[in-house]
Amino acid sequence: MKKSLLIIAGILASCNSAQKTVTPSEQQVTVKAVDPVVYAETITEGELKDHLYIYASDEFEGRETGEPGQKKAIAYLKTAYEKLGIPPAKKDGDYFQKVPLEVSKLPVGKLILNNTDYLQGEHVLTFNAADFSDDEIVYVGYGVEEDTYSDYKGMDLMGKIVLVKSGEPKNTDGTYKLSGTEERSMWSNMSESLGKRIELAKDKGARGVLYYDDSNFSRFKRRFDYMRTNDSGRMSLKDNASGDFSSIFIDETMAKAIFPEIAENHTPSLLEAKVSLNFESSNDEVNSENVVAILEGSEKPNEYVIVSSHLDHIGVTASGEINNGADDDGSGTVALLEIAEAFKKAKDAGNGPKRSIVFLHVTGEEKGLLGSQYYTDVAPIFPLDQTVANLNIDMIGRIDPAREGDRNYIYLIGSDKLSTELHELSEEINSKYANIELDYTYNDENDPNRFYYRSDHYNFAKNNIPIIFYFNGTHADYHKPSDTPDKINYDLLQNRSRLIFHTAWEVANRENRVVVDKAGK
Repeated sequence: MKKSLLIIAGILASCNSAQKTVTPSEQQVTVKAVDPVVYAETITEGELKDHLYIYASDEFEGRETGEPGQKKAIAYLKTAYEKLGIPPAKKDGDYFQKVPLEVSKLPVGKLILNNTDYLQGEHVLTFNAADFSDDEIVYVGYGVEEDTYSDYKGMDLMGKIVLVKSGEPKNTDGTYKLSGTEERSMWSNMSESLGKRIELAKDKGARGVLYYDDSNFSRFKRRFDYMRTNDSGRMSLKDNASGDFSSIFIDETMAKAIFPEIAENHTPSLLEAKVSLNFESSNDEVNSENVVAILEGSEKPNEYVIVSSHLDHIGVTASGEINNGADDDGSGTVALLEIAEAFKKAKDAGNGPKRSIVFLHVTGEEKGLLGSQYYTDVAPIFPLDQTVANLNIDMIGRIDPAREGDRNYIYLIGSDKLSTELHELSEEINSKYANIELDYTYNDENDPNRFYYRSDHYNFAKNNIPIIFYFNGTHADYHKPSDTPDKINYDLLQNRSRLIFHTAWEVANRENRVVVDKAGK
């Protein structure tokens, strides 16, 4: 195993005689290897507990994304980093990375065809905003394209609205053109082909698709009616380009109003029709923030090790009970603060990490990994290709009641998925410093819980950045008001936090960055 060393090398000149004087510049001067244990010991049960009893208190109102409790949480984290003297990661000096979110609501409006209005929710359905008009519609039949067949041949879709129907082309004898037999292809399967049809039209420059599938229109209508009744909506990253392309679902009445022969005529053609899509978004905007701090590396400042946890939780129940989220993910949040303090003490002593350490508290994890998705997919503060690894902490303060064996354990997920070297390094560091039982139960790709895909590390992993996810498993208090600070095992929280610190220390200080030898596509 490679050790982290700070060595000032001198050259010992050879002596021709016992009487030769050796000058200080000729002496070998070696600084003893830095022992990170002294810094890991600053991570204590007491400080973890002090932080958590505040962070997971009723005052923070369950830290719901975008709500006042979440604002109190980010203010707490900012103050903590200011007290530690760890600067913000953003160049503008702000600890907060704004994450624009929205709660999806059904758009309101209508489709106007030849001066006739078709209101949203009747013969026409759409789930996104649209504002566009044209004097013709491009009919492309089934909208199918394969190596030997295309409904788009000779058709110009650039900036146009396209009319597409379900199904696939047949020969005169009733066999299917694509298979040459009576066997259907995937184009006859709505679940498989709908997205493919829409993406195909979009890739060819279309502005929108009018999709006619009479046998499945009722399914789209049920989803539409559910969303209209259940007004809560789904939170997602705000899509500023959502109006650039529109998917419109139409029934038989609407389809025949556009093209009366649509059922029997499969030949692509241009249809003269004045059409306007007037659907206005009614989405609710949500303002939220990641909190990001950094300790710059001493030798490789442009290589980054990101240690992350999510700062949010699920807020208040319908009956007014507060979900404090002490384990999920108060435990990871306070562990990250203590790990940051340990690295800062090392830096203050002149033993700071060679690579930069980024302390990333993400928002919106409970809403679908939104804060980390924004960081990786939209606005990385530091280049992803210079990000060496992500160590993600999500629930490390409790014990899985279904697990048998030593209580001093931690579930490790993903350590071997992209980098053999990171996995081996993790094992070696644990053996040297922590002696925690590393349990890989949930690392199995066939694990039905799919934990590998359910926390913020995944947004780094999908970008081929090696990750380790630290997790204690679920318990009876998971996502309930009973997940409170008094139920945390602070000795285990300390042990696990120190293990993560030591692992981050090694990744940050080794000579070469960990090798990605299992990169995905």
